[in-house]
Amino acid sequence: MAWRYRHTVLTLCTFAFFATMVGRLAISPVVPQITESFAISNTVIGLALTGMWTSYALSQFPSGILGDRFGERRIILLAIGGTGVMSFLVAVSPVYVVFVGSVVLLGAFAGLHYSTATTLLSRTYDNIGTAIGIHTIGAPAGGLIAPVVAAWIGTRYGWRPAVAIGTAVTLPVFVLFAWQVKPTEPQRPDEPMRDRFRAGPVVELLSRPPIVFTAVIASAGAFVWQGTASFLPTFLIDYRGLSSTSAGIVFSSYFVVQAAAKPGLGAVSDRYPRDVGVAVSLATSVAGMALFVVGPGLFGIVTALVLVGVGLGMAVTVEPRFMDELSEREQGVGFGLVRTVYLVVSALGSVITGFLADTLGWAAAFLVLASLLAVILAAVVVNYALDLGY
Repeated sequence: MAWRYRHTVLTLCTFAFFATMVGRLAISPVVPQITESFAISNTVIGLALTGMWTSYALSQFPSGILGDRFGERRIILLAIGGTGVMSFLVAVSPVYVVFVGSVVLLGAFAGLHYSTATTLLSRTYDNIGTAIGIHTIGAPAGGLIAPVVAAWIGTRYGWRPAVAIGTAVTLPVFVLFAWQVKPTEPQRPDEPMRDRFRAGPVVELLSRPPIVFTAVIASAGAFVWQGTASFLPTFLIDYRGLSSTSAGIVFSSYFVVQAAAKPGLGAVSDRYPRDVGVAVSLATSVAGMALFVVGPGLFGIVTALVLVGVGLGMAVTVEPRFMDELSEREQGVGFGLVRTVYLVVSALGSVITGFLADTLGWAAAFLVLASLLAVILAAVVVNYALDLGY
């Protein structure tokens, strides 16, 4: 197949997602060192990570508006460059308050990318499920690199150089994107941005039953993904007895599985009814989260890793469900809006998982996550079997 410009756009959007993900995920493998350095608990560091993911979520809606106003290319470049700068500031934070502020801004800049890039891809590709599946490989690819490298650097040189890998990765991606991706024409260059924040259209969009139901599914899946991304290495160290390096390898492998599974899940979403792919993702996630707790030895960890890695790639099965309900003119701001809503809810995954671990233990924390997904799975199956139309 001849290489086309659209393949360049997809490839570099994927690299951009990779870079913004590395900046965020470089923190999790060194959470034990950060808590020791600042003398804080899992709940407190979880609160900081929740702040990062909340600001990431809140950026989704304005990112769609900014993309429509100024063009997607500019906003994606802002996301990449801002992530790199804030990763550096996180690494040099002298006190916890500065650390929290830098982490929150890191999430805000990184959050400008995904909705804008998805809108750009929806204007470029017809098979949006497959394109989203490939684009989202950037997240697990970042998860492959960041945990192992951050854990290795953290063990030898401390958590600050480990976190700074976000800056090292974003610089070449920024240059490549600026060089190879052509300026994009804004969809609404002359419309005042304040008009896009009117309550009426927002309420109307968010009151559509299929969008509400999809947002519930997405919130639950992202909530569990959030808790897992924030604390899986710490869980493996404290509960399963792995070393920091081994936990980092397992954490990276989790993202490798996601990278391998997402294009297939996206293709399933295009070929079969959307809820079939959603249900498969939820079911494997439930089984995997439970096995992380009760699965025996290395076999249990590896099996859980595969199941959770596949299942928590569910964004590629859920997000096309949103796009099906949005017109072309709604997709930029509409997709950003719904992502903001469900990611704000899911951002609580970090602090709640940390709180559950502090109060009830790691086993209970992970079983609560599995139970949440099981409830959502039941709702999806009922909706599909009875053709309720949600």
